[in-house]
Amino acid sequence: MKAFDRYTVVQLIFIIVGGTLGIIYLPVLWLAISVENVSLLNNGFVNSILGAIIFFILSLIFGRRIVKTLSKLEKYLSSKNPFYILMGTIGMIIGLVLAILISIVLFRTPYFITNTLIPALLMIVFGYLGFVLGTTRLNDWNKIFHFSLKKATNTFSNSTKKDKSYKILDTNILIDGRIYELIKTGFLEGTLLVPKFVLYELQYIADSSDSAKRVRGRRGLDILNKLQTEKIMPIEITDKDYKEIPEVDSKLIQLAKNVDGEIVTNDYNLNKVIKFQRVKVLNINELASALKPSYIPGEHLEVMILKKGTERSQGVAYLDDGTMVVVEEGKNYLNKRLTVEVTSSIQTDAGKMIFAKIINK
Repeated sequence: MKAFDRYTVVQLIFIIVGGTLGIIYLPVLWLAISVENVSLLNNGFVNSILGAIIFFILSLIFGRRIVKTLSKLEKYLSSKNPFYILMGTIGMIIGLVLAILISIVLFRTPYFITNTLIPALLMIVFGYLGFVLGTTRLNDWNKIFHFSLKKATNTFSNSTKKDKSYKILDTNILIDGRIYELIKTGFLEGTLLVPKFVLYELQYIADSSDSAKRVRGRRGLDILNKLQTEKIMPIEITDKDYKEIPEVDSKLIQLAKNVDGEIVTNDYNLNKVIKFQRVKVLNINELASALKPSYIPGEHLEVMILKKGTERSQGVAYLDDGTMVVVEEGKNYLNKRLTVEVTSSIQTDAGKMIFAKIINK
């Protein structure tokens, strides 16, 4: 409906309400000012016309404001998922019913304040409180009704099937870029979910004055565009935000709880926090570490010593897959290629580490 049409409808409602209230309450006014015997003035037709005119003037003053308010309310409700609106409506209906039950006694009183004004205020207050209670405790209602909430915003699918699982992507995983290759292999299933607050963070990084940060941010946006364009896997953007939560990581955890999704990341610290919060997490660094080839003692490797180690005369090298190789007495061979023999290896949360010694010095 266009703004002009809405404004006209609002004016018509004002006129109808004004005419009705004029018929009901203007006779009381005439009685109060002692003109009840003036039949020309005090009759239903004149009272309805006067009431309609008064409210038409009020519509000229408040009509456009009401239309703007209704437009904002419509936009707000359209951005919410159906479960939010359902619980808000149920809460508001319960509040209105309670207000009517309380007002039954007041309706029988002869005074305008008690039989009309107070019941109207009670309905407004109880209806509002019911709506707020219904929409601010969605997780609790979910638990009570054993209803699995699969949608976080209006951008989610209308389906609430159990087999639809969300994989929530954080900022680091998009900047990393390996998520694209992983998705192409088909190892991830379900629907990719990207929150808008992650997009905003990527955009902030891409607009940074630091050239290194700009490159990282733009790479993250490019990866996201490729995922959307190639449609390798279903992907959704949600505008669900938690303004009361300042940290992006905490917002991701809350979103994962709301949609029963899994967070895909490569952030070691975030991985620990997520597990502590009892949220499912997929860490591609752990996957990469699990797929790295095992090196057994006695095996020979060719490496280049890149930097000094932390212990005595150690040198540090890296394999092509990023595995750290600590070489005994390698300090004196910086930037030189050597053949080394594996002595042992350990697996840490940050990845695999190999210890080796130089052969054929």
